[in-house]
Amino acid sequence: MNSETVRISHSPIDTAAETRAVAEAASNIGAVVTFSGICRADEKGAQISALHLEHYPGMAEQEIESHVEEARKRWPLFAARVVHRVGRIMPGETIVFVATASAHREAAFAAAEFIMDYLKTSAPFWKKTEGGGKEIWVDANEKDERAAARWQK
Repeated sequence: MNSETVRISHSPIDTAAETRAVAEAASNIGAVVTFSGICRADEKGAQISALHLEHYPGMAEQEIESHVEEARKRWPLFAARVVHRVGRIMPGETIVFVATASAHREAAFAAAEFIMDYLKTSAPFWKKTEGGGKEIWVDANEKDERAAARWQK
């Protein structure tokens, strides 16, 4: 796997360029599945003016890489890519981009969902919302935890 498989970025994510890179990774790709998580302007009825994401440099990349490797063991992937923003993110901006490529859609969909479920529940990121004059730290929610639990062996 190359060094571009997992990247943490303070800059906006160019999802079109990331998708092209994954699609061009192998000649026998029959399916590319992408997911882009976007910063909302509302969280459970509360206005959000910005989202702040923090991470542990080096460790975050290594942890995400290990889950991408697990996806490669479970499904026949030609390529996988995760780009995750950190810093201050405004509503409408992409927070996370996940792409998987395989010969067939089933593997690409399942692997992308597996990676995303991990990112939502266990990746070493800390998220804080800003809005209405308040800052609130956000935990993984029960729905995300249930989604991730289905992948347990």
